[in-house]
Amino acid sequence: MKHAIALATATLAASPAFAHGGAHVHPHGSEMWIALAFAAALAGGALYMWGRK
Repeated sequence: MKHAIALATATLAASPAFAHGGAHVHPHGSEMWIALAFAAALAGGALYMWGRK
């Protein structure tokens, strides 16, 4: 699980660079809510999986 959190953090930190290779996957100005939605989904999934044990 520690590796997944580190990978998700690194991916979120690098995601603006991914979007500027020519194709944009987001409208400008939406980076914050996309990151928050991803973090919420990740945390929710982790809590769900933790509760299943």
